[in-house]
Amino acid sequence: MKEALRMFLVTMLAGFLILGHAGFCVSAPITLKLAHMVSTSAHYHIGSLEFARLVEERTKGAIKIEIFPAGQLGKGERELVEGLQIGTIDLVVTSTGPMGGFVPKMMVVDLPFLFRENSHVDNTLDGPIGTDLLKDLSKVGIRGIAFWENGFRNLTNSKRSIFKPEDVKGLKLRTMENEVHMDAFRQLGADPTPMAWGEVYTALQQGVIDGQENPIGIIRTHKIYEVNKHLALTGHVYSPALLLINEKKLMGLSSDIQKILLEAGREAAKYERKFNRDSESKWLEELKGLGMTVTAPDKKLFQKATELTYKKFEARFGKELIDKIITTK
Repeated sequence: MKEALRMFLVTMLAGFLILGHAGFCVSAPITLKLAHMVSTSAHYHIGSLEFARLVEERTKGAIKIEIFPAGQLGKGERELVEGLQIGTIDLVVTSTGPMGGFVPKMMVVDLPFLFRENSHVDNTLDGPIGTDLLKDLSKVGIRGIAFWENGFRNLTNSKRSIFKPEDVKGLKLRTMENEVHMDAFRQLGADPTPMAWGEVYTALQQGVIDGQENPIGIIRTHKIYEVNKHLALTGHVYSPALLLINEKKLMGLSSDIQKILLEAGREAAKYERKFNRDSESKWLEELKGLGMTVTAPDKKLFQKATELTYKKFEARFGKELIDKIITTK
């Protein structure tokens, strides 16, 4: 019995020494809460699962990520980010839509038709411009780990097919609480109505609003096709997503674990973007099969119709920053 006990203690001590050398402790695994607003079949959740897998694997189980999808911890993204700030939530995946209320400069990425295609997005947000935008979040107690992706946003409604900017006039459209988005839709003659995402489906079902705008993945996973039959591939705004962590929570962890969290978040960003982009064509065909009428308007007409939004926000974001983004190859 004594020999067996001795061998058990030696084995346990060896395990602690190995993990201790790596900067981890198995005696009390730390669980971090990650929240987002979308369904478990959507790209945010798929990316979150990959992030959680990488973190748990690389910390040898010392850190576990518990995921709360579909607005379980808040009615909208703004509420989730507020929870992140005060520390009731550890990690959040959110679109940049509500971030203007926390870091105004972040809204520059929400200018209509700012990004040309996916390579332009990646070269901008994974480069110095994206790094500077993430750094600004530290001013409000948040660490920006990486830019993930929501995608190019498209317009749906229950009234009519959209072919030209004039077709948008008079539509009551749900938007995020984002000044840039709202101004662009006013330029098109729409009635932008900010609303928490958790309330949108019911509002569409009851006719409180006529339509909404989101990437293909969200339109599909949240069954917008059930309440809006018209989909216009306007691609009017590229919507990045952000993986965020509470700054104090991050700094309270060992340097080894901090490094793993940051690296895993950036790795998961590439995984999440690829999943979203690889799936979009398939999802679009599904939407057509589910009864949506799909149109492909001339984007140049919409771009021209929203030019005044640039002039309105140029002073706030700085023409130099806007031009840097536009000219990024």
